[in-house]
Amino acid sequence: MENIIKSKDNPVIKLYQRLSSSKKERLEYGLFVLEGMRIVEDAVREHTDIRYLIFTESASAKADQFQVDLRNTKVVVISNELGNRIASTEKTQGIFAVCAIPGRSSMKLSENGKYVVLYGLQDPGNVGMIIRTADAFGADGIILSGSCDLYSPKVIRSTMGSVFRTNILIENDTEKLFGLLSQGGIHTSAAVIDSDAQNIRECSFEGGHAVFIGNEGNGLPHDIAMRCDRRVIIPMKSSINSLNAAMAAGIIMWELCGR
Repeated sequence: MENIIKSKDNPVIKLYQRLSSSKKERLEYGLFVLEGMRIVEDAVREHTDIRYLIFTESASAKADQFQVDLRNTKVVVISNELGNRIASTEKTQGIFAVCAIPGRSSMKLSENGKYVVLYGLQDPGNVGMIIRTADAFGADGIILSGSCDLYSPKVIRSTMGSVFRTNILIENDTEKLFGLLSQGGIHTSAAVIDSDAQNIRECSFEGGHAVFIGNEGNGLPHDIAMRCDRRVIIPMKSSINSLNAAMAAGIIMWELCGR
């Protein structure tokens, strides 16, 4: 087989590694990376702007399965050793991609839309799992505010492809965030563990509604919770006072999106 990239100093390899390890580099280049057969297939199926498809020598026979516009996507083959070098998984499938970051600076809110605001979440696994759950339950959108990088490999991997199907907005300015929701006629609820909050089982989510989920360790800041129209709580036995953020978000979305 000809034209197999074997040097770790190859520009494509160096670009992939920079994007994989650095949020700063991802923002600078406007690119992010994927690894694995399923998620690359999802990206192709959802017409993601893929700049490079990268296959190891042992996985190169699968290249023909990916129907991409070769005018925009460059397909390259690398040695198995380089594949192991750039992989973030222990047993790589040898399939990688470099994709353009889509615009996430605006979101059209629907009159009866159901949204989840992730405010200050820092665990990539939680963020990815919440996006996947939102996709499964049919939420109309996810808004990230002050949370971890949506395009980190850990978040992308945890979404299991839902990142390509879910309406996602990144808005780190709190004033703009509340202004957007207010202008869209979206009611807001803060998920808290306060004893005086409303039992989520007894809450109506008719019309447009957004629920705020707070940081894994500290929850929502008090001022943010108080700015919401109401505060809601998931009822639990007295011996337990909190749930994992992704688990809590899943329960909330089950209620929010119509049980």
